[in-house]
Amino acid sequence: MQYILTGTVCIGEELREDHYVLIEGEKIKEVGPVSNMPTSFSGEVLSYPKTMTIVPGFIDVHIHGAGGADAMDATPDALNKIAQHLVKEGTTAFLATTMTQSKQAIEVALKNAGEFIHSTENRTGQAEIIGIHLEGPFIHPKRKGAQPEEFILLPSPSQFDEWQELAQNTIRIVTLAPDQENGIALVKHLAEHGVIASIGHSDANFQDVVAAVEAGASHVTHLFNGMRGLHHREPGTAGGALLLKELTVELIADGIHVHPKMIDLVFRLKDLDHAVLITDSMRAKWLPDGESELGGQKVFVSDGKATLEDGTLAGSILKLNQGVKHVMKFANLTLPEVVKLVTMNPAKELGLHHRKGSIEAGKDADLVVLNEKYDPILTICRGGIAFKGE
Repeated sequence: MQYILTGTVCIGEELREDHYVLIEGEKIKEVGPVSNMPTSFSGEVLSYPKTMTIVPGFIDVHIHGAGGADAMDATPDALNKIAQHLVKEGTTAFLATTMTQSKQAIEVALKNAGEFIHSTENRTGQAEIIGIHLEGPFIHPKRKGAQPEEFILLPSPSQFDEWQELAQNTIRIVTLAPDQENGIALVKHLAEHGVIASIGHSDANFQDVVAAVEAGASHVTHLFNGMRGLHHREPGTAGGALLLKELTVELIADGIHVHPKMIDLVFRLKDLDHAVLITDSMRAKWLPDGESELGGQKVFVSDGKATLEDGTLAGSILKLNQGVKHVMKFANLTLPEVVKLVTMNPAKELGLHHRKGSIEAGKDADLVVLNEKYDPILTICRGGIAFKGE
């Protein structure tokens, strides 16, 4: 199947008007000015006004669930449901994210996701699962957030190896507390095996963060949330994340988890190559307000906020295109600058930039058309139209 999109195309950090993208099968075949468009083309041409923008598909490296489903449900149906809902917000690829639960629950979820990723279930026409983000259980009890304390384990390279084998080598990021016993050993082990070690749910002081970076840590899980905060006498985990250029930081840009002015601060300190926007969303996303569930705990969702009974934030119900809009406003960034945070940056981090993260010939045809309000009106996943809005 062949078809063409025409309009304003986001190429790198530029918006190029009157451009076309030719899609053939699952790949982008050509990109260029409309004046160079094939004249003998017999397929469908979808044309969009200059006020709309064709951007690369978004990549969410930290998402637990959506549409009533969660990665910890450990069924193909749950993963399909998540993949089918995410396209409505422009997400075309994601890491299925686990949480701190019993070893048995984690293992069933890892086995399910690993099998799904390698199967025909991971099909075109919906968001692609490109790996697993293991969030916990190797975290600090003091910074557990909504992760159940009774299931927290000390970092263990051998335990990780068991789980990676069970997941068919699909775990791409591990969130851990390097300040816990054996934490640095696990960071080194992950780095040696090509897995991203992410500092998160951690009580690390600044020197602990430095030691983790020296051992190979390169990522920070939801900056400011679930970590020792910034303080003028001890920069903490957050201070290390901001100051150490080797670290790429995740941000939940819903305006609830992190104050808008703190998001502005982040982009005054971190360069645009070292940040990614995430949702950290849970199963209540795309559902009406009311009672939900996270890791066996009751969650109450109201006015865009998800909390446990004690008021602890329990993930988010953020849609990734909303995060893009918020960061443009909070940090006074352009659309191409913010699109980079959800496309090129995560693709490069995950070693997938050869096929995802930008609009170039030869890459996967993962594309989103955003309207004037930056809401998706069309989402294409590996050449298949997965969502059509108004």
